[in-house]
Amino acid sequence: MKVLLNNSSLFESLRPFDDLGFVPTMGGIHEGHLSLINKSNKLCKKTIVSIFINPKQFNNKKDLKSYPRNLKKDLKILKKSKKVDFVYLPKFNDIYKDKKKSKIILPKKDKVLCAKFRKGHFEGVLDVMNRLTRIVNPQKIFMGEKDFQQFYLVKKFLERNHKVRIISCKTIRDKNNVALSSRNFLLDKSNLNVAANVYKKLVNIKKNIKNKENISSFLNLGKKELRNNFKIKIEYLELRYMNNLNISKTTKKSRLFVAYYLNKVRLIDNI
Repeated sequence: MKVLLNNSSLFESLRPFDDLGFVPTMGGIHEGHLSLINKSNKLCKKTIVSIFINPKQFNNKKDLKSYPRNLKKDLKILKKSKKVDFVYLPKFNDIYKDKKKSKIILPKKDKVLCAKFRKGHFEGVLDVMNRLTRIVNPQKIFMGEKDFQQFYLVKKFLERNHKVRIISCKTIRDKNNVALSSRNFLLDKSNLNVAANVYKKLVNIKKNIKNKENISSFLNLGKKELRNNFKIKIEYLELRYMNNLNISKTTKKSRLFVAYYLNKVRLIDNI
């Protein structure tokens, strides 16, 4: 595993390879990231992982400050996996050397779910992914479905602007079915137990949606029950089509999306 600390080192090291799989991360490496790496190994000759906490996609300064960081641990996990050929650790100026302001504007129809509540977040995500793709020049990028909206927007944007394929990988969950996330490191055992019970309730809600004539009212009732039962702040609970993220009235080709705060930590999931 070769660690690349700047763009010059990256360009020199990657020049010989034309079948490169890329796993972009913000660190906090967990089994979910390792599943992306495993898939890249199966489909590509070489795999590169980046670790870069992108300040431009945080709409809350406190969130940026509290985001889990442990580079030493991350590198140890990646090395132990024996499936990573390169790790790219760019500095801010490596990514944002071109100081031109991003012209990325999210269409109004896409300003739903997290985009509605996190102003500027996905513009920052698309900007950094555009820059990283230009720098790394991979043939395939591997992303998890836990943040399905992010996968959907990045795939649509990058495949239109670059010769690259965005490959989705299923959400990896812990033994209690909590979706793995770097933010989970900020939660204690009792918080994770609550998250596990929230997941069970979500499964039950989706299971019963098909029997309801007024899905919107049913989901509003579900939100109320989640708030009362688990003392959590819910931003949204919505059923949407997977292919365009429009509001859905059927569980076919749709997912139930949720975002909520647990002990001031924002969690998202979809089933």
